Amino acid sequence: MKNIKGIIFCSLFALIAYFTCMCGFCQAINLNSLTFAIIIGMFIGNIFNRFIPESFKSGIAFSAKRLLRLAIVLYGFRITFQQIFAVGMQGFWADVIMLTSTYLIGYYLGTRVFKLDKDLCMLTSIGSSVCGAAAVLGTDAMLKADSHKVSLAVSTVVLFGTIAMFLYPILAGLGILPQEMFGIYIGSTVHEVAQVVAAGSAISPAVCDTAVIVKLTRVMMLVPYLFLLGLYLSKKSHTKRTKVPMPWFAIMFIVMCGFNSLNILPNAVKSGIIEFDIFLLTVAMFGLGVETNFDKIKGLGIKPILLAGIMFIWLVVFGAIMNFSFVS
Repeated sequence: MKNIKGIIFCSLFALIAYFTCMCGFCQAINLNSLTFAIIIGMFIGNIFNRFIPESFKSGIAFSAKRLLRLAIVLYGFRITFQQIFAVGMQGFWADVIMLTSTYLIGYYLGTRVFKLDKDLCMLTSIGSSVCGAAAVLGTDAMLKADSHKVSLAVSTVVLFGTIAMFLYPILAGLGILPQEMFGIYIGSTVHEVAQVVAAGSAISPAVCDTAVIVKLTRVMMLVPYLFLLGLYLSKKSHTKRTKVPMPWFAIMFIVMCGFNSLNILPNAVKSGIIEFDIFLLTVAMFGLGVETNFDKIKGLGIKPILLAGIMFIWLVVFGAIMNFSFVS
């Protein structure tokens, strides 16, 4: 019960962000509640931090770390195995190639060239290569990195994912790829699910449908990544324990995908679960924002932004070349 005050505090502001982003203006500029919540949280955490009671702190940390795991489990209600199989092997291999290459490039450049902290490199790379903020939060649930590093990684997703929403419809207009390939291109290279929907729907409903399926396949790949991360963390610990940390939330995520594939739940119930999941993610993002310290982020400099920018260019350019080779 010691966490209840902080959870209520985060939930109240998450509700404000959630309902604010339902207005026409926010939808027109594609501002979602997760982005808005972390902005509000960072503002309150840095400007009004001294007014937040000490008794709230544990609940805020609980919201930022623990509630997000439940949110990741419920994220499985957005995906079915049927959707994944329907997209075919072309979309699957596009996801595998883009995810693997982007992550490896990001981690290598971050640690070797920019000399950044390993946790920050992992978070930034996984955010660009898999599924944006959800991947960052899922990875942090195992890494337990400092909050300002998580916030910075999420911020790069917001920045370059927003650019992608406007860039990809322009690229489609230029005809760099046949329109039937553009859905795979968007789904395999754009950061967030919401950003994929925005970019795809600006081109055509068919492109949007394919893009979402390919993107959701990418989301599924977060699970094997987390298992590999668990192996790495286990070996890194240099202890006698060889047991790999089990990301129970990732396993339950797969279970929820399988259950969702059975199509047992009525659509109204499923929609309610998805909306509740969005709210939980919003609560987690607000808590994360409150725990973020601008002074620490300033100390990191411009290098993380440059790293995320290089990964974004790789996604756009190499993603187009790869999909064009599929056509050829």
